[in-house]
Formats: sequence, structure tokens, C-alpha cells
Amino acid sequence: MGDILPLDVIGRRVDVNGEFATVRFCGTVPPVAGLWLGVEWDNPKRGKHDGSHEGTMYFKCRHPTGGSFVRPNKANFGVDFLTALKKRYALEDGSDDDGKSCSLIVGSKQVQTVGFENITKKQSQLRALQDISLWKCAVNCAGEQGRIAEACPNIRVVNLSKNLLSSWDEVILIAEQLNNLESLDLSENKLQFPSDSPTPTGTFSNLKILVLNKMGITWAEVLRCAPSWPILEELYLKSNNISISERPVNVLQKMRLLDLSSNPAIDESQLCLIAYLPRLEHLLISDIGLSSIHFPDAGIGCKTSMFPSLQYLVVNDNQISEWSFINELDKLQSLQALSCTRNPLCEEDKAEEIIIAKIGQLKTLNRCQILPEERRGAELDYQKTFGNEWKRAGGHPDPDKNRPNAEFLSAHPRYQLLCCKYGAPEDEELKPQQPFMLKNQLLSLKIKCSNQHEQKVLEKQLPDSMTVQKVKGLLSRLLKVPVSELLLSYESPKVSC
Repeated sequence: MGDILPLDVIGRRVDVNGEFATVRFCGTVPPVAGLWLGVEWDNPKRGKHDGSHEGTMYFKCRHPTGGSFVRPNKANFGVDFLTALKKRYALEDGSDDDGKSCSLIVGSKQVQTVGFENITKKQSQLRALQDISLWKCAVNCAGEQGRIAEACPNIRVVNLSKNLLSSWDEVILIAEQLNNLESLDLSENKLQFPSDSPTPTGTFSNLKILVLNKMGITWAEVLRCAPSWPILEELYLKSNNISISERPVNVLQKMRLLDLSSNPAIDESQLCLIAYLPRLEHLLISDIGLSSIHFPDAGIGCKTSMFPSLQYLVVNDNQISEWSFINELDKLQSLQALSCTRNPLCEEDKAEEIIIAKIGQLKTLNRCQILPEERRGAELDYQKTFGNEWKRAGGHPDPDKNRPNAEFLSAHPRYQLLCCKYGAPEDEELKPQQPFMLKNQLLSLKIKCSNQHEQKVLEKQLPDSMTVQKVKGLLSRLLKVPVSELLLSYESPKVSC
């Protein structure tokens, strides 16, 4: 902080007592003497006005209480990248030829240390750093050209979130000196982006992960910069109030993960614009107010050509309340994992079991693996739950008579497949559960001997808790056959498809 101001002060980012703002005005504000900065706060509750004073408009704010006037000596304009790095890690970029000593800055004194372990040596030398975090370190620029490349050429991962960077051009000046850069986090920096697509220069040729959360970036700005990210695999755009305005063409084609969470302007129709990214495997769209989704190219029981590689979908904290949403997800040809917590639909009884039954290829639900026995139980229970509805709609155990109407098939697209897999539900399974009384716990069995055709069929009612061994003992007495010679088999009236 001081009275010496940068030449390009307008548009610069500043930190005033821990609050971040953008300079919109620099000059006098009569009748008060002296120089003032007019700032627009990131947090509009911090301000006092809209940029006007005593009837004169000095600058404009997006919020009626987003502006304030502050003295220049109260504003921190930040430091360059290398200065922040040295301060953050208490390092000095001296050479260490013998590998046995390094320089540290403790307070204002330089201390020579000897005998550090290998990991300490790496942390004590700028050239050895590969993964750095400069979160909230007031970085505002690249600094003197070439100094970053000379001092720390091996950096691969950089966290520059919540700093004082004010333009994408300044980010380029930093990145072009980091030839090995693979991961970059710029969240909570309010950047000015170019109005035209910058010419790709190879600056981000190795970049695979880019985090741009809470920046106010638009979808158009993303697409303008995207040609510079030729091998980008993960893009995080959380909390930007983004609206997807156009389809990515010849950009983002290698992207595997896209996070669009907490962007409430995104709706179902906009998701269709990103549905043909060929390698997109992970899509995070939590907290966007989503309530419906539809894949118009696929009918009941068919797979959609949209989102061809999508394996993992996160739709937490939305407004999903209809089972038709889950039915549509079964059309995704590669979907294996779904997270859908804190939606109205999930408050229904046995919601997770129904989701498992409705999405046949799902292997993970809400971060829990779906075991084979769990899937079998969920699908059989689903059959029983909607069995009577299936029969009323025209369903029948006989395949030649099995013609459920279109309304039922639309509501339960996998029901017919489950009947083929497990057999149609029996009438006994579909009866309402009786109160717990002994007579209600008896099973009616018809007993016959396959090798004694002249013998009459015996009918017995047995407790459902009776073990197979006890059944054998009973049959031994009734049929006059030793237990050791009895071989039991069960014949079901179910008809398979």
C-alpha cells in the first residue's frame, strides 16, 4: 500500500482490508480534498452507493450499494508472481551446486542450512518446486519477463485462486513461462477476457486441468479462449451464472470432465448444446434448478446418441421430482454412476431401490457400489410393487397376451425386460400382505411323484418357515419313501419370455 499508483489503475484489482474490489475511478471528489479511488466491491453489501456522490456520477456499479471511495494508501494493488512465491514458501532462488545446503529467509535474515532431508531440499529451492499454491497471495502480474522461467521452470500445478489478477493477458504472461504447466486454478479472479479469440501460441499446450470457478466468466468467453487449450481434459466453471449459448465446435473435444454446478441459468435445452462432446465422461450439474431432461432421438427402451461417453453424472441439489427424469437416464449408453442426493424425488419411499431398478447399467448410486444381490432385490421388489398396475394396463404372463398399454410402458420402460429376466410376477406375489396370523403364513403346495403317475396329487398347507429337511421328513411319512431316496424339485407356474 502507498501513494504511488500504477499507470493503468482503472480496471485494476485491489484488496482493501481483506475485501476485494475493482478500481472504476481515480481522481478528486469535491468538496473533499485529495486523491480518491472509486471501487466496485465484489461483495455489494460492503459498499455505500452506486458510484455517485452529491448528485455527480463518478463511476457505475452493477449493484446500487456496490461502490465506495477509498484513499489510495488503503488499497493493496498486489505483487508479481515471483515475489509472492518467495514470500509464500520463504525461499530464495539461489543455486545449490553441492546439493548439501540451501538458503532460507527467516524474517529479514538469510540463513544458510546444511543437511536437510531430500523433501526439505526440494521445498527450499525454487527450481525444484512442481506443485505450488498462491491462494490469496495478492498476485497481480507476471513481473519482469523471463524471471519465472529462469527461477522455477519445473512447475506443473499452480493454484492462483483469489488473487488480484485483472486480465487474461496477464495469465498468459505467467503461463508462457511455465512450459510444463498441467493444472491451473484461477478461481475468484475477476478477469477481463479478450473480445476476439486469441491466436493459439502453445502457451497452454500441456494444460489438462483448468479451474475457473466464481469468476463471472461467460460461455462465449470460454469458447473464445478454448482454442488455446488443445488437450484440456477437465474444466471447472462452478458458480459463474453461465448460460450455454452455443455448441462447442472444434474446441473442448478432448474434455473428459465438465463442472457446471451452481449456474442456475442453465436449463435442459442448453444441455443439448454440449451433448455431443465425444469424450465427456463426467458431468457435474448440481444446484442449477434442473427438473427435467429429455433425449428426443431415443424412444422407449432405446439408447440415445447424446452424451455418448458419459459415465458419471452428478445432479445433486436440483428440483427433480418426476420419475420420468430417471427413465430418461436409462437411455444414456455409457452411464455407470449417478449422484442425485437432496432432490424431492429422493424423499420418496424406497427411492434408491427404484432408481437401481429403472437404470439397468448403473453400478454406483450416490457414491455407493451396487452389489449384484442388491440389484436383484431392487428389481424383484420393483416388479412386485408395480405388478398389479402392469396387469391392469394389459400385462399378462403369457407372451402372446402380454400387451401393456403405452402409458404404462412410458412410466415403466424396463418392466417388460424385467419380466423376461425374472419371469412375470405370480398372482400370489401381488396379493396385499396379510396381518401376521398363523393361517396367513401358510403356503399351499401340491405334491406329486413324477415316477408314480397313478398316485393322486397331495395338497398340503405348510408354514413358510418350514425347512427343506422337515419337508423331506413329512414326505417320507406320507409317501412311505426313505428320506435318503427323496429328490425334491419345485415347479413354478411362471412362464418365461
